[in-house]
Amino acid sequence: MPDSASPTETQSARVQWLADADAPGVGHLQLAGNWTVQGLDPAPRLQLPAGCKTLRLSASDWQLDTAGALVLARSLQVWIEAGVEIDRAGLAAPQNQLLDLVRERMAQAPRRPPRAHAGLLGDLGRAGVAAWREGREFLAFVGELGWRGLPLLARFWRIRWREVVAEIDAAGIRALGIIGLLSFLIGMVMAYQGGATLATYGANILIVNLVAIITLRELGPLLAAILVAGRTGSSYTAQLGTMRITEEIDALRALGLSPFDVLVFPKVLALVITLPLLSLFADVMGLAGGGVVASMGYGVPWSEYISRIPQVVTAQTLALGLVKAPVFAAIIALVGCMQGMRVSGSAAAVGRATTVSVVQAIFLVIVIDAGFSILYNLLGL
Repeated sequence: MPDSASPTETQSARVQWLADADAPGVGHLQLAGNWTVQGLDPAPRLQLPAGCKTLRLSASDWQLDTAGALVLARSLQVWIEAGVEIDRAGLAAPQNQLLDLVRERMAQAPRRPPRAHAGLLGDLGRAGVAAWREGREFLAFVGELGWRGLPLLARFWRIRWREVVAEIDAAGIRALGIIGLLSFLIGMVMAYQGGATLATYGANILIVNLVAIITLRELGPLLAAILVAGRTGSSYTAQLGTMRITEEIDALRALGLSPFDVLVFPKVLALVITLPLLSLFADVMGLAGGGVVASMGYGVPWSEYISRIPQVVTAQTLALGLVKAPVFAAIIALVGCMQGMRVSGSAAAVGRATTVSVVQAIFLVIVIDAGFSILYNLLGL
C-alpha cells in the first residue's frame, strides 16, 4: 500500500514537468496542490526547459486563488514575451477566467519606466539634483520657521515655555551623562596621544596647551553637537514622523493650531539654549580627562595643570568655540524636524527618515565647523 502524502505536501503548491520524446520543443507543465496564499510558502520554481517553443498546461487536484494566479501569470508573461506559445486547454474554465482577469489587471497597472544608466556622470548629475532639491526644501523650511518664529520672539509671552522647558530637560539634562563620559574619555585619549610625543622632548607640561586649546576651540562643541544630533535630532524626527502617520499633526491644523508654533519652534529654541551649555560641560569634562592622564601618566601636578590653563587659553578661545554651538543647535533641530514633518506612509518611513536626519545633521555640523575654522583663519583669530 503506498504511503500517503504528508499534510505539508498535500497543501503546498507543486509543479511537474512531463517530457514528450515524440514532440520536440513542446513542454508539458502539470500544476497541482494548493496554489493559494497558504500554499505558496515557498512558491514553486517555474523555469522553462531549454528549447521549449510551446508550453501546454494541465492541472490535477489543483486549487487556485488570486495569489497563485498572480505567481503563474507573471511567469506566463515572461515566457510569452520570450516567444513561447502557451496552450491552456488543459485548465478548467474557472481557472482560465481567473488567470485572464489577473493578467488584465497586470496590464492595466502603471509601470515605472526602467531607469536608464547614464554612467558615472549621470549618477553624479542625479545626486547633484537630489542635493539641490533637498537644500531648497531645507531653506523653505527655515524660511517658514523664521516667518512664524520671529513674531513669537517679539511677543515672547506667547511662546509655549512649558514645552520649551520639557525639551531642555530631554535634550540637555538627560544628555549630561553620555556627553560628560565621552568628553572625559576623549580628553584622556588626546592627552595620551599628545603626551607620548611630547614626553620624548621633555615637554610634558605642553600637554596642557594641547588639551586646552583643542578642547575649548574645537572638540568640545563639535563632540557635543554630534552626540546631540544622534540622540536628540533622531528623536525629533521619530516623534514628528509618528505624529504624521497617526494624523496628529493634521488634527492640530484642524483645531486651528500651527504645527510650527506647537511642535517645531519649542524644539529649536530649547536646543539653541541647551547646546551651548552642553558644550561648556563637554569642555570641562574634556579638560578633566586630560588632567587625569597628565598627572598620573606624565607627572604634571594637578595644581600646575589647573593654573596653566588660564595662561594657555583666554576668554576669546572659549568664546570662539561656544559661538558655534547655537548654529549647530539650529541646524540639528531644523533637520530633525524637517525630516519628521516629511514622513508619509508606514512605520518603515519613520526609520528611513530618522537615518537620513542623523546623517544630514552630522554632515552639516562637520561642514559648518570646517567653515568656522576657515573663517577664523582668514580673520586671524
